[in-house]
Parts: sequence; C-alpha cells; structure tokens
Amino acid sequence: MLAMAGGTIFWDVDTQADFMFSDGALPVPGAEAIRPNLGRLTAAARAQRLTIVHTADDHDRHDPEIADDPDFVHTFPPHCLRGTPGAARLPETAAPAGALDIPPDGRGLDVTAAAGAAEIVLRKNRFDVFSNPAAAPLLGALAPDRVVVYGVALEVCDRYAVEGMLAQGGGFEIVVVEDAVAALDPARGADLLDDWRKQGVRVVTTDELLAELWPGGSGVFPG
Repeated sequence: MLAMAGGTIFWDVDTQADFMFSDGALPVPGAEAIRPNLGRLTAAARAQRLTIVHTADDHDRHDPEIADDPDFVHTFPPHCLRGTPGAARLPETAAPAGALDIPPDGRGLDVTAAAGAAEIVLRKNRFDVFSNPAAAPLLGALAPDRVVVYGVALEVCDRYAVEGMLAQGGGFEIVVVEDAVAALDPARGADLLDDWRKQGVRVVTTDELLAELWPGGSGVFPG
C-alpha cells in the first residue's frame, strides 16, 4: 500500500523493548502504560493510509553514547544493541516486512521511493534522529503538512525530533500526542510541552487526534 507525499505523517520515536518494558536495559517510567494508545495511533495511521516513520536506536558497543560507566546525560548503559531483543519494536508499533529501512549513515536513500513508502524505519546511533544524514532529505521528500510525534523518551529523543523539526523551518505543523509519550523526568517533560506550545507546537490527546483523523466517526481504533 503506497502512501502519498503531503498531508499528515506519523513519527513514532524509539518504541523499542529496551525503553518500553520495565525489565528493559534503559526503561522509561510509565512507558508501558502508553502501549494501548500507541496501538490505536498505529491502527489509525494504517487505516487512513498515512505514512509512519519509525525512528530506532541502532547501537553497537563502540557508539559514543554507550558506556559501561555512564553519566546518564551524554552516555548510557548498552541498550538497543543491533540484533538483540531489546532493539525490537513493540508489537503495537512494529513495522511490517518490506518497510523502507534506512541505516544510521543514511546510505542508499532513494528519495522517490521514500516519498511513496507507507512505513519507514529510520535508524540512528545518537539521540538526535537528524544525526542520520537521510533524516532531513526524507522529511523533505515526504513534504508533510503535519507531523504527529509520539514515543519515548520525551525529554531525550522526542526532544531532538521536535526541536530538529522546528529548526528545519519546513512550514509544517508539529503535533505531540501527550498521552502517547513518556518522560524520564515527568516534571521536565511537562516543562518541555509548555515550551513547545509557546513555539507553535500543538499538544493533543490520542482521542483528540483520532477524532480529527476520523471526522464523524467514533475516533476509536483498536490497540
């Protein structure tokens, strides 16, 4: 199923086992509680034939972010190591077989193919998704009017995604789904949402967003 460039795209940030499960290598508090909404968002995007970009940590032990004695600011314990169960996405957000898969170095990006892809896995080995040199061209190729952001962690990889989009100045609306994100520090996460609102980012609930996507309907999609 091909998607069309333009319109709304979904930006699913790092909903991977090591972050989302309490027994993961780097669990985000409260992440498991947002799983039903993640499932509803994924189902809605697919029902409406909206492109989903799934960002993914894709580490090896030599990445600068990985340390055995981490400071939890610039370095973290080993997590989302390539090929391990901890790097896998949740069932609610798993990309289907055949999704366009872009490695951390951005090599081999076909902009034409990207613009028509229904689901895309955009891999990275740093917090910032825009450290992947394909990220900005991909966003340009998709040419969205609106980008819907959700996932984890709010004040780390979500922050880099949102602030990177703001810096792109692409003329599209950024929407953050507040009950489909989780923060390492909830107070810091709340402050970020307030700051983003002041910068024009729209913050909505899952129900509010789904009602927009399904006008006149129930706005309810199974998780």
